[in-house]
Amino acid sequence: MTVAKLAAAPRTAVAPEPTGPVLSCAGLVKRFAQRTAVDGIGFQVDAGEIYGLLGPNGAGKTTTIKMVCGLLDADAGVVTIGGRPLAELSVRALVGYVPQDIALYPDLTARENLAFLGRLYGLRAGLLDERIAEALELTGLSDRDKDRVEAYSGGMKRRLNIAAGLLHHPKLLVLDEPTVGVDPQSRHAILERVQALGDSGMAVVYTTHYMEEADRVCDRVGIIDRGRLIAEGTKRQLVSRLGEKDRIDLVASGDLQALAASMRGVTGVESAAAAADRVHVVAADGRSVLPDLVEAAERSGATLTSVEVSEADLESVFLNLTGTALRE
Repeated sequence: MTVAKLAAAPRTAVAPEPTGPVLSCAGLVKRFAQRTAVDGIGFQVDAGEIYGLLGPNGAGKTTTIKMVCGLLDADAGVVTIGGRPLAELSVRALVGYVPQDIALYPDLTARENLAFLGRLYGLRAGLLDERIAEALELTGLSDRDKDRVEAYSGGMKRRLNIAAGLLHHPKLLVLDEPTVGVDPQSRHAILERVQALGDSGMAVVYTTHYMEEADRVCDRVGIIDRGRLIAEGTKRQLVSRLGEKDRIDLVASGDLQALAASMRGVTGVESAAAAADRVHVVAADGRSVLPDLVEAAERSGATLTSVEVSEADLESVFLNLTGTALRE
């Protein structure tokens, strides 16, 4: 069955058809002891839209989506699916959740895993077989359905994880970092399938800390930092907030924190942050400030290896809004 047929096929669970946004959440708050992990987050996702939650590890993405899926009770706020409260069991049947961790039995085959999970969804006999075949086809695993999961590569396990979330034909699919730890080829395959699901009319929430993934698959992006949604919009809308600014990546060795601090004092620099082996800088005119940046590097004792100037992108937006680089 094609992706389009998946979106149109009837569900076995009794649930109201969504009207308006498929997902709407507002004022979500979650505290753990004295730490506020999620602080007033709210957003909406329409049918056929892929909405990205973008932020570093520990920003609150997973906590947010667990509340959206009903796996974690919010301390405050409300979640509705198709205008109905998530607390209703029939409404929860509209959600498919694909966690970061592989939720599969390694000693069972792909087909056996899906059969077990499908029965938990209430699927039986011919319909169950049909859904299994369909999910395997959608994730490109039909030819490996009789292999045990323990023999799968990391990317194949990730794709089977997604297949499990599609068995009951959800209206909202929630994917939590679905490409973590996979090779580039598997990542490409997963992203292609996610895009196809959005094209089919399914609403998708996609969490990631990879800028290039958000740029490629997401129609809109919500940027999360320290438990708060600090910006939201299409890539064009978010990047336009920076105006005609440039991004400068300086690969260097030495005390990069000191280098970033020195570069923040350069006239024309909007923000500078160290990450891994480089410093990311946002400036009004990247090429005009380069001599001053090189001088700042010399003063701080750092050694520059390479310098690249490019137009602003989502990572530039994140850097400018938070003062930190995404992968920190």
